[in-house]
Amino acid sequence: MNFDRRHLLRLSGITAGAGVATASALVAPSQAATPAVSALGIDAAQLGVRAGSSEDQTSEVQRAIDVAAEMRVPLALMPGVYRIGGLTLPPGSQLVGVRGATRLVSAKDRTMIEARQADGVRLSGIVLDGAGIPLSDRQALIAFADGRGVEIVNCELVRSGRHGILFDAIGGEVTGTTISGSADVAVLSRDARGLMIARNIVREAGNNGILILRQEAGDDGTLIADNRIESIENHQDGSSQFGNAISIQRAGNVIVRGNQIRACASSAIRADSASNIQMIGNNCVDAGEAALVSVFSFEGVIIAHNHVDGAGIGVSVANFSDGGRLAVVQGNIIRNVAPGRRRPEADGHGVGIYVEADTAVTGNVVDNASLAGVMIGWSNYLRDVAVTGNVVRQADIGVAVSVATEAGAALIADNLISGARRGAIVGMDRLNPMTDDLSKDGPLRFTQLSISGNRIN
Repeated sequence: MNFDRRHLLRLSGITAGAGVATASALVAPSQAATPAVSALGIDAAQLGVRAGSSEDQTSEVQRAIDVAAEMRVPLALMPGVYRIGGLTLPPGSQLVGVRGATRLVSAKDRTMIEARQADGVRLSGIVLDGAGIPLSDRQALIAFADGRGVEIVNCELVRSGRHGILFDAIGGEVTGTTISGSADVAVLSRDARGLMIARNIVREAGNNGILILRQEAGDDGTLIADNRIESIENHQDGSSQFGNAISIQRAGNVIVRGNQIRACASSAIRADSASNIQMIGNNCVDAGEAALVSVFSFEGVIIAHNHVDGAGIGVSVANFSDGGRLAVVQGNIIRNVAPGRRRPEADGHGVGIYVEADTAVTGNVVDNASLAGVMIGWSNYLRDVAVTGNVVRQADIGVAVSVATEAGAALIADNLISGARRGAIVGMDRLNPMTDDLSKDGPLRFTQLSISGNRIN
């Protein structure tokens, strides 16, 4: 047979092609050609990740994450269980599962998913199960730092051995997510950069439900809205810093709105040294201590249109001694306030609304307070408080007002007080009654008080 040069070149090309095809067939899936991309992103199975495997797949999933991040597309994890020991997400990573069916189970005592530069990181439709493995204080099921545009959407976090979510300097959102059984804090944010925590379910946290804090007092701007928070315990040290459904520390300009809160060891919402706070339209049932609290060195708080049923104190705006001042308490319904589960009445429990300085208390309804419907001031810590247009029913004292030597001015006018057992308006020094019922007195001997127009039944 005659072979010309052109025929030989054709034959050598076919032979080389066959060699390449054979070699490609032997390459592992993770090293094969660029994986196919669907509307969901890259299916992790194309990159060697196996759903339902009993083995630790940390390295396989991490490699798939890195490939998807390099291609700037989401990584899709199909239904099944994936055992992992800690994953690191590059900036822009997106991890997508099938809601309720894609489950990552912790295989080691470390954070399950972290991102140290978290710009644009997104988790969606994933269950993270910490298996109750104990973690250190700086660990969580999810730990993100230094990022904007972060999203955790429609996920479920269960059985964390420390925190559920830990954010450091994060802007973004946590929405539609359930966080249950966290040993410490369900959602902890430090030094937020514009964060929204909305429409989530938080239950059975060991110390706090949602904790927003800053290392130094300043603007934070977090929005906490429309969450359901219940069964928050205090396993730390028994102090009021723990056991809160929502706790805000040194973080200013935070709005807490429309949350359903039930069964917390301490407060439903507590703000410490946090200025310009708004607590609006929350429903709070069964708080072990004061339900709605603003304390220490703050300026500016609005507590309006909330419902409290069952607490040691309904609303407490206190610590004028530390600079706490300037508040509006308006349009709240507060019922069934009595000594809490962990504090005796000697600590001032059984008060519907307690305020100290530069505050308007107006249009509230207090029903069934074991000590006082409204209490104004504590010893000398009273300045410029107006209590007007409120309804107080079935309290031991309707309105208790400090008449200590250096206590400041108070206006008590146009309130309806019904069924007060020890007096409608009584002068106090701390918890000690110092006067008879001031609503029945003729000329007042306390010139700093203005009392008029109240209806006493």
